[in-house]
Amino acid sequence: MSDTPITYAEAGVDVEAGDKAVELMKASIRTAQRPEVLGGLGGFAGLFDASAIARMAHPILATSTDGVGTKVAIAQAIDKHDTIGFDLVGMVVDDIVVCGAEPLFMTDYIATGKVVPERIAAIVSGIAAACAQANVALIGGETAEHPGLLEPDEYDVAGAATGVVERADLLTPERVQVGDVVLGLASSGLHSNGFSLVRRVVASQGWDWETEVAELGTLGPALLTPTRVYAADLLTLIRTDGIDIHALSHITGGGLAANIARVLPHGVTAVVDRSSWAPPAVFTVIGQAGRVPQLDLEGTLNMGVGFTAVLPQAQAQAAIDVLRSLDIDAWPMGRIVSDEQVDEQAAPVVRGAKGVDAGGAQLVGTYRA
Repeated sequence: MSDTPITYAEAGVDVEAGDKAVELMKASIRTAQRPEVLGGLGGFAGLFDASAIARMAHPILATSTDGVGTKVAIAQAIDKHDTIGFDLVGMVVDDIVVCGAEPLFMTDYIATGKVVPERIAAIVSGIAAACAQANVALIGGETAEHPGLLEPDEYDVAGAATGVVERADLLTPERVQVGDVVLGLASSGLHSNGFSLVRRVVASQGWDWETEVAELGTLGPALLTPTRVYAADLLTLIRTDGIDIHALSHITGGGLAANIARVLPHGVTAVVDRSSWAPPAVFTVIGQAGRVPQLDLEGTLNMGVGFTAVLPQAQAQAAIDVLRSLDIDAWPMGRIVSDEQVDEQAAPVVRGAKGVDAGGAQLVGTYRA
């Protein structure tokens, strides 16, 4: 038994490093504000003036929480931490916009084995930059040092956000009609799902993060390409006169078919034609290197489609034009049909995704080369 006094620092927690991290991140956080934010950094709670919500006819609050998953392992391995925040914000706020809600504010949580102020500040700089892009206020957060639970260079991130929508503007499955068009909105790459599969494929090939892959360049940075944040642009689309969005789907965990199916009403199916687009090279590389079965690949990764939108056929081109003006490539990729019109012998139909008793989705054809 030692008679030496045990301090918090000797236990592995450096309070001064935490304070320095806060100082380093202040400038970034100031870029991710809205006029409704009250108070400054450091309070026990973030404050947001909700008086505008009180003036709405029938406000509905929407909330979402998520993390980045094992993609953080690549950020840690190549010591690049300023983009992972885009992955976090995209996973959280883009779920909120699916129901037509405007994300208002977000908080984050970073757990690490050892607080390195510059690393924490880099992570938060990415979160703040993504929040600013989405017009979402970053109003609070927490950095926790967990020595003994996490290694000194390990960390994980999570976040939560709140948004609001008028009840009359809520996007619900009942809006979807037979004959509607399904638009695909291009992803920026893998986004933040399926990295356990990706990392397993990389290991199976004996690659490391410095490996040069002909189609991708240096592997680590290529796989770390940040998630595209769609929220502000989709709100612009929703609010465009003459365009009536019936449904949106964020293509995240579970892949393309499962996420489309969960926003459709019972009794209809989205039939998606693979030949309408060519998945970016990263999906081909992962699929071929790991000999991943196509259905498993499609049930794990987004295959180059970050979002889908369902709307009347007559409005599809106008929506595509709006999205392309916002630098989002979009194209018609499918149609909504009644279940009676589906040829279930042609390809599997995904139903009941995420435990939701909703519609179905079927991928047919072959990807464009």
